[in-house]
Amino acid sequence: MRKNSAQAVVAAGLPEVYPRLWRFCLVLCRNRTLADDLAQNTCARALEKAAQFTPGTHLDRWLFTMARRLWLNDQRASKVRDGQGVVSIDDAELPDGAPGPETNILAREVFTMIQALPEGQRMAALLVYVEGQSYREAAAILDIPVGTVMSRLSTVRKTINGRMTEARDQG
Repeated sequence: MRKNSAQAVVAAGLPEVYPRLWRFCLVLCRNRTLADDLAQNTCARALEKAAQFTPGTHLDRWLFTMARRLWLNDQRASKVRDGQGVVSIDDAELPDGAPGPETNILAREVFTMIQALPEGQRMAALLVYVEGQSYREAAAILDIPVGTVMSRLSTVRKTINGRMTEARDQG
């Protein structure tokens, strides 16, 4: 019974969580096509492993953790296969916003700055600032101590603030 219940909860919850999952995958991959593939692979894996999900817990956290692990496994395999590392920010496809340019300018600048951050800082910023996860929740998803999340976010704030101040002074 638990298996069927968990499968039903996962299947019913995927459509609601999918946009956030895709956004998380985009931050991981920095490429729309790869993010599409990772999000779809995560959903497929979630449906396969649905019996392992505990109904009443947070489906989004379970999916984010699964997506991160799939991405890390793919990165490791990719490095073994062809010796390439993470995609350069110059080669990455950044999302174009749907609202008007006035609305998106600051958000796009900040998102571009976040995309240029090291991987650990980038993922912590997305989970806490965009997804609204607590430090403790982000630490659990990333499998790191809470203090490390706090340290990374402090560095993110300083970096973004410094770059924004620099851009404002130059403009």
